Amino acid sequence: MPLHAITEVYGEAGLRDRFALELESFPDPDRKQLTEALDLAAALHAEDRRVREPYLNHLLRVAIRIIKYYGVRDIDVLVAALLHDAVEDHPAELGGVPEQTPYPEAVEAALAELGRRFNCRVADLVSSVTNPEYDPGRDRHEQYREHVAESLERDPWARVIKISDFTDNGVGVIHTTMDKAFRSATKYRPLVPTLRELVGRPDTPLSTQAKEHILDQLDLAEERFAAILDV
Repeated sequence: MPLHAITEVYGEAGLRDRFALELESFPDPDRKQLTEALDLAAALHAEDRRVREPYLNHLLRVAIRIIKYYGVRDIDVLVAALLHDAVEDHPAELGGVPEQTPYPEAVEAALAELGRRFNCRVADLVSSVTNPEYDPGRDRHEQYREHVAESLERDPWARVIKISDFTDNGVGVIHTTMDKAFRSATKYRPLVPTLRELVGRPDTPLSTQAKEHILDQLDLAEERFAAILDV
């Protein structure tokens, strides 16, 4: 059953069950680490929502997609996938610093905490997919796209996380309100060519089958963006 269908029918409980099913084939130490990452993500995002659903659903789908459809079993990548929004959304809480701490300092503290709890590679992967503090005088979407292109250029494994994140937002754009769908399509559509080019690179650490699956998903996302915007 597709991940968004699981979400619609069974909600967070269904996604948790699907994630647990995927973890059955992992060794005990890896399962323990992934469970710890999920627990941390659940605690940090406990009050967060994505319009009609708990935010944790998104994080679960991103991680499950990487395991199931991309064939990735790299624990650091999967931990980072579960926590890919933790630093951006909850830097002070994760970093154990006051809420009024400036964003760059709070991000630094949060990444250090991820390095302590897991390892430096997890922290580096999350850093690569964490948005910087934006210049208020420039278009936020333009700055976002510049950051994504730059960070994924230098970090092939971060591409895996961002592509799954993008797929969840892009292909899943129909599973939200019209206002949110329009905003998302406007933000994400210009990234499709960039991601398509990055996926095809030899240094992107995915199988040919996984890359073909992703390219099909990018085509589907573009179709849905066009249906929303080209009217």
